[in-house]
Amino acid sequence: MNQTESEQLLTLEAGGIHYRDLNETIRQAVADGVTEFKLTGVKGQRYIATGLKGDLHFLIQGTPGQDMAAFMNGPCIRVEGNAQDGVGNTMDDGRIVITGLAGDVIGYSMRGGKIFVRGDVGYRVGIHMKAYLDKLPTVIIGGKAGDFLGEYMAGGVIILLGLFTAKTMAPIAGRSLGTGMHGGVIYVRGALPEEQLGPGLSAQPVDDEDRRIIVENVTEFAAEFGENPSLILAEPFIKVRPFSHRPYKNLYCPC
Repeated sequence: MNQTESEQLLTLEAGGIHYRDLNETIRQAVADGVTEFKLTGVKGQRYIATGLKGDLHFLIQGTPGQDMAAFMNGPCIRVEGNAQDGVGNTMDDGRIVITGLAGDVIGYSMRGGKIFVRGDVGYRVGIHMKAYLDKLPTVIIGGKAGDFLGEYMAGGVIILLGLFTAKTMAPIAGRSLGTGMHGGVIYVRGALPEEQLGPGLSAQPVDDEDRRIIVENVTEFAAEFGENPSLILAEPFIKVRPFSHRPYKNLYCPC
């Protein structure tokens, strides 16, 4: 493993390095006081920054593997490339920026922080997201999403833009968007086919508070990727909210 090191910056060439060795090196460096990391040549190494806390900064060049930033609480990560499944799994706080595509189950059970993906994402993104006290987990997707976006959401915000996509002929989201939602909100730029929604859900107009949330987050998204927020915001948005905090209560026996 080639590495160059200063007092607070560690650069690691990760090509060909087993994920356990890479993560052990990162954890030891954090214990030694390093706060900034540049990882080059990343090729599918799993669990990068998993469980880390505090004011740490990562620049990752390449494609990190599954469960990057799982259980993370505070660090900021920028990926110059794509990312595999499970980014931000049960993440408590922090910031993740991905300049390319991302895989399935991004933000699973996410409890705080923000994830920005410029391109498309896979299936079941944002499922089981939940808000707690002043924490409002947020996922912003610049491209399109696969099936079951926001499934069983209990809190938080998902914003789906449908702009920076390689799937030009696909709908902005796959089937069963918001299935089982009982909290949180999904904002979609432009039109959303009714048949893409989960059972009992409908698209609604946004109000002033919704607009404030959209403008704030889209402005952040645009700044991260060098885009013009005015062009993104020129198209109207709709919102999808749960119709009940217990959407499936009628399926169970009364007690």
